[in-house]
Order: sequence, then C-alpha cells, then structure tokens
Amino acid sequence: MTCAVSVLLPVRDAATTLEAALRSLLRQTFSDFEIVAVDDHSQDGSLEILRRWAQREGRLRVLENPGRGLVAALEHARAAARGALLSRMDADDVCHPRRFELQVSHLLRHPELAGTGCRVRLFPRGRLRQGWIRYESWQNEIVSCDDVRRERFVESPLVHPSVTLRAAAVARAGGYREREWPEDYDLFLRLLEAGERLDKVPRCLFFWRHSARRASVQDRRYDLERHREMKLHFLLAGPLSRTAEAAIWGAGPNGRRWARLLRDAGRRVHFFIDIDPHKIGKCLDGTPVRSAAAAQDAALPFVLGAVGSPGARPLIRQALRAVGRVEERDFLFVQ
Repeated sequence: MTCAVSVLLPVRDAATTLEAALRSLLRQTFSDFEIVAVDDHSQDGSLEILRRWAQREGRLRVLENPGRGLVAALEHARAAARGALLSRMDADDVCHPRRFELQVSHLLRHPELAGTGCRVRLFPRGRLRQGWIRYESWQNEIVSCDDVRRERFVESPLVHPSVTLRAAAVARAGGYREREWPEDYDLFLRLLEAGERLDKVPRCLFFWRHSARRASVQDRRYDLERHREMKLHFLLAGPLSRTAEAAIWGAGPNGRRWARLLRDAGRRVHFFIDIDPHKIGKCLDGTPVRSAAAAQDAALPFVLGAVGSPGARPLIRQALRAVGRVEERDFLFVQ
C-alpha cells in the first residue's frame, strides 16, 4: 500500500522525548503518510513505546535495525519506505502541524526541486549559547535554491530532520553512506554537486531540540575537522577540480587551516587577503598576506573566503563582485 510521504524516524534511547515527537507527527494536517520507525538497539524502553503506539496507529511501522548506527537505520527505513517523498524526523524533535502540508504542496508546485526544508527554531531557549543563536539565524536566512547552493561549503545549508526529499533523487545520489563525516551533509553535497535543486519553505515548521545527547554533539564524525575533510573532498571533486591554484581571503585561524589543507592536497595557495594592517605585508606559514586591493588583480586565482566574522561574507562578496568576479566560477566561501 503506497502513500505520499514516508517519515524516516531512527530511534535510539529516546524514551523521554519520543512520545512528543510522535504526537507532533500524528497531529499533522496532511494525513497521507506513514512513519517508518527503526529502533537502533535502544536500552531504555524506546522500542516498547513504539510498539505500543503502533497498536493504535496503523500508519506507524516499527522495524529493528539489522545493523548498528544511524546510517544503517536510515537505509533500513529508506528501503522499507513506500512513499514518493521521504521526510526526515528525529525522536527528540517536534513538527509544526502544517509541516507536511506545506512541504508537500511546495514540492507539487515545484517539480524541479529534489527536496525542501523549512526554517527552524532551537529549543529549549535557556540552554542556547550565542553561537547557536547565530547558527539558527544563518540557517533561517537560507531559503532559495541559490542561497542553499551558495552557502553549501560554509555549513550544511539545511537541517536534516526538517527536510522532505524526493525518494527518487535520494536513490540517484546513492542514499545515505557510512563515512568519517556527517551522513546528512554528505547527502546534501552529493545532491547539489549532481545539479539537484534544494530550497526551504520560508516558514518555521520545525522545532529542533538542542541537547548534549545529540549525535552532532557527541559523535566525532560531526566535529569541525571531519566537516573540513568532507568539504575539501567535494571542493576538489567539484569547484577546485579545474584549478591547481587558489587565494584565501582571511588570514586568521580558519583561513590558515584551509591553506594547509589545500597545500596537503597538492594545491598552490598564492597568498592570503586580509584587512588587518598587522598582517598585511607579512608571511604566515610561508604565504604572503596582501590587502583587499589584491582582489583587483587581473590574474587573481580562485578565491576561498574563509572569514567567519559576522557580516564579513556579504562584504567580501560585494568586493569581489565589484571587480567582476562571479561566485562559484571565481570564488566560494568555506568555514
């Protein structure tokens, strides 16, 4: 029996939050969906909760992970899914009642899209540090396909459990892969590098729980170095495959780290660009630091903007565009 949407819900030791997540799914205004819940060897009674709910809700299908870990659970759920659309959900998050209604209607109106996300709100607010507030704001500024593509090497431009993807597009990309880096960001980059289009419904439809127990906090595959390794992999296979040379805008710790990664990968870093007068004219790690005037050089190589200061990227983008540089062809931003 088919349905429009299959919700992929991996569950591991989520007994304290699982029922709230399930309630939010079953209160959706759009009803043509199934929940494919895969228990990943829970030890806290999560499997029993799922089975109890499944007895009274026919749209909930409960499976046990034949492997171990998130990727195996996601792939098991994907293989069992009967919907043409795959919506992600985590067992500690909460959906707005109209999430599926608005995402499904958006995809019906835009058949060119491989998937869509939405704006999100982190909770509980009292636990959030300023860095997470800035991250939430950055996520919610990304809405259009162009936004998603432009920001893809800064951080994951979509929040994974907020997305609804076409099952056929995920299959074309090869599904979820077990790598030494985040499985969701890896999938998004493969979709984007294959030319697929992703965007967001410009409404807050997902409430994303911030917890020290999240995989993105605990699992080393989600740490900053693993993210950089993944971004480098896709940069070398994509935008940087056409050049062996680059310049780095930003001579701070992030820019210098990217310069080392590029050199280790056999790319030549000609120079840093920076606005700090204490750095301009010096050499850092053997690489000269030039002022922003270097952007006007006719022979300027491909530029990676690696400045993380709030508001810096729009200014750098404006400076490069002002001298005829085209984003994606001539420059990109990384973090």
